[in-house]
Amino acid sequence: MSFVRRLAGNAPPRILWSLAILLALLLVAPAVLGKYWLSVLILILYFAFVGQAWNIMMGFAGQLSLGHALYAGLGGYIAAGLYFHYGIGPWAGLFAGVAVAVLAGAIVGYLGFRFSLAGVYFALLTIAFAEFTRLAFDHWQWAGGSGGLFLKVEHATDIVNLRGGPVLFYYVILALAAGAFILCRALLRSRLGQYWLAIREDAEAAQAVGVPVLRCKMIAIVISAALTALAGVWNAFYYNNLFPETAFAMGRSIEITLAPIIGGLGTLFGPIVGAVVLTGLGEAFTDLGDVLRIPGIKQIFYGLALLVIVMYRPAGVWPWLANKLGLTERQS
Repeated sequence: MSFVRRLAGNAPPRILWSLAILLALLLVAPAVLGKYWLSVLILILYFAFVGQAWNIMMGFAGQLSLGHALYAGLGGYIAAGLYFHYGIGPWAGLFAGVAVAVLAGAIVGYLGFRFSLAGVYFALLTIAFAEFTRLAFDHWQWAGGSGGLFLKVEHATDIVNLRGGPVLFYYVILALAAGAFILCRALLRSRLGQYWLAIREDAEAAQAVGVPVLRCKMIAIVISAALTALAGVWNAFYYNNLFPETAFAMGRSIEITLAPIIGGLGTLFGPIVGAVVLTGLGEAFTDLGDVLRIPGIKQIFYGLALLVIVMYRPAGVWPWLANKLGLTERQS
């Protein structure tokens, strides 16, 4: 109970009650939603989850990464490959996938942070690693090469091997998204979280007052990589296939960044609100594109959404919405 109280902190009762009601609705959603709307809700939760993971890097610690597909791809490929070739269950393969992604994140972070790369230069480093890995997997036969890796589709529910229909994957991604939200709130309320915010505002000033900048940045990228790898494992077993040109693609990395940018960088609810806006309107524009026979209309919408947010709501949708609804936390 004391952990719950600490986690709740100064959050107004309205926020806590709203979260409780939302969670209750999400728990019963599969019983009342059709297949299409359940698939939309699954996408919302997925983008909310990966958005929280990327938000740790950029929103909290202020480090711009445009290569997060690297960690999602590694997590998915390692877990799926172990299951495909050796029959190792995804729950065991998950640890291997996360470990490899964490190692990759540590290498990227050390090279970037040790040599003081920041902003666009660090972003270019992350892109380079993702592209190099894409090319390597494109020629690695164990991973299926350019032809991709395919998992057998199972209709019977098998929790041990993460096999089953959309309802199983819905509850898994719901648990991941809820866990990421709780983790991010706990991190923000910790000393480490305060260090991250100080680094985000001014790394040199933070270093001058004794903040271990390199260590804090390394922790941020490792946690972010681990969470993103979890999303990659879930994604691989949900869709049952992996291709290097999509798993490590620049477009996949950009997709990961959109929810927190549109919802509100550095906020807890920003990735959630951004995921709702992106997925809901994105699906609507996709249907419109099918009717009008306009290819790529979803990508056009993503670009327009970013442009509008940057011009009119640079802090994101959530801070504006929270202010309008009076859902801001009391200051301690």
